[in-house]
Amino acid sequence: MRKYSQRSLNSLEGIHPDLRRVIDRALQKSPLDFIVIEGVRSRKRQAELMAKGASQTMNSRHITGHAVDLLPIGSNGPEFAWPLYYKLGPAVKAAAQAEGVPIVWGGDWTSFKDGPHFELDREAYPDTD
Repeated sequence: MRKYSQRSLNSLEGIHPDLRRVIDRALQKSPLDFIVIEGVRSRKRQAELMAKGASQTMNSRHITGHAVDLLPIGSNGPEFAWPLYYKLGPAVKAAAQAEGVPIVWGGDWTSFKDGPHFELDREAYPDTD
């Protein structure tokens, strides 16, 4: 049974409980282990990421606790690598389906692909949720 690192546990603090259920299930069912590298973000942190080009919006779901970023662990350790995200993304989506929680994966986006990013669907989980 996989367990979260302390970094992951810290990053999971404050996220929506339904998203937490999905990530908990994914940790056990995914073909890859992973680290939760970001959960809730401050507006200041979001602005910093925008300035670096790592994000394109101040309307981030991280600000409201509706998103997490995951870093897969492959045979060479933690790595931002699309082949790993193409394994992790479907596993997280399957976990979400099993939990009955609609999510969106940034790896499915067409204009700004974001492999690490998983968020609760905005229609089902508005920011005021």
